[in-house]
Amino acid sequence: MDVLLATIIFIVSYFFIMTDKINRAIVALSGGTLLLLTGIFTTQDIFTEYIDWATIALLFSMMVLISITEKTGLFTFIAIRFAQRVGGRPIPLLVGVGVLTAVGSAMLDNVTTVLIFVPILLRITKLLNIPSFPYLLMIIFSSNIGGAATLIGDPPNIMIGQAVEHLTFLSFFIHVGPIALIMFLTMILFIYLCFRKTLSSSVIDARELEKMDAAAHLHKTPMLYKSISVLILTITGFLLHAFVHIDLTAIALAGALLLLFLTQDELEAERVFEKVEWVTLFFFVGLFTLVGGLQEVGVIDELARAIVLTTDGDYVNTTLLVLWVSGIFSGIVDNIPFVAAMIPVVQEFESYGMVYLDPIWWALSLGACLGGNATLIGSSANVVVAGLAERSGDRISFVRFMLFGVPIVLLSLVISTIYIYLRYLLPYISQL
Repeated sequence: MDVLLATIIFIVSYFFIMTDKINRAIVALSGGTLLLLTGIFTTQDIFTEYIDWATIALLFSMMVLISITEKTGLFTFIAIRFAQRVGGRPIPLLVGVGVLTAVGSAMLDNVTTVLIFVPILLRITKLLNIPSFPYLLMIIFSSNIGGAATLIGDPPNIMIGQAVEHLTFLSFFIHVGPIALIMFLTMILFIYLCFRKTLSSSVIDARELEKMDAAAHLHKTPMLYKSISVLILTITGFLLHAFVHIDLTAIALAGALLLLFLTQDELEAERVFEKVEWVTLFFFVGLFTLVGGLQEVGVIDELARAIVLTTDGDYVNTTLLVLWVSGIFSGIVDNIPFVAAMIPVVQEFESYGMVYLDPIWWALSLGACLGGNATLIGSSANVVVAGLAERSGDRISFVRFMLFGVPIVLLSLVISTIYIYLRYLLPYISQL
């Protein structure tokens, strides 16, 4: 009965999230509350086991940092300068946004990157009077693909790296980096083919753009220099995370609190907190609770274990099935709790005689990170972009996003299958 209840509540909540008729946060929180009222789990279970408070705190901290920095006009300045560099041309701007987001997501993490880039992008599109949807798609896809390339780029990679000691930052870069680059180039071509007519027909008055004085929007007050300094310090902390062994969330929280202390004379904390994307944060709380219900009744664990039964322990088939199952289910549920459920299952594969598990770990990483592009709730970065866009009046439809997200995920999984088979599985077969 518990399995049936949890599954029905999840499906119904997911349906209402897809329809966009009711606020996503209200739907997710209502679903979580129903799970609580039906006795699927207790309040203590929700708050101690299923809600990923580290992710919530990381998001909150970066929102605070971005909110304070935004007050200085820095993002408007960057937006105008960037648009002027490409002459306001929509397609070069699209490619440039993709490159910056992918590199940022690989070097930082994809949630931090979209928090920085989306406000800049939305300012540029409004400035040039061009549709924001293609650019928001580019940011989401680029953040997930770029994040897949490194250990710190996407939360699933961080979780896998923590579970398997020998998979270092360099390991991810060498093994997952090449396929991430291939997928990034493929994705840019895909987006270009989908939107070239729409963007090419946009009428841009580059003369007005060139006349704009970007520096006039920059408020050269002490708060500007404090914001830039703390942002750089925080980003440096992220980059050195693997060496200093300080948690990413702790670094982000320290940065946010430091900037709040330094700017309290110029900007009240209440005004900063008003700008935090509370709807996005509460949506995450509800989403973690919904998926937690499936975990509590064992749905996700049984799904994961079914992989071994389906492949009968065959190494090649198990690796490819992990890739596809991770890719498909990471689009349906958030990839963080799914990877959390899959890690112990992959570790159990050793008992089935699979000694060399690295290709399976890469399959899990690629499936989870790239599969997150399928829907607006597939990854943390997607949810954050949707929240920022909605707040600015550029709401992204769940179904419309899927029309582009599902094809790019299927394409990603096909290319990843070929890559994993040729690089890892074919040499394994030839040695038999």
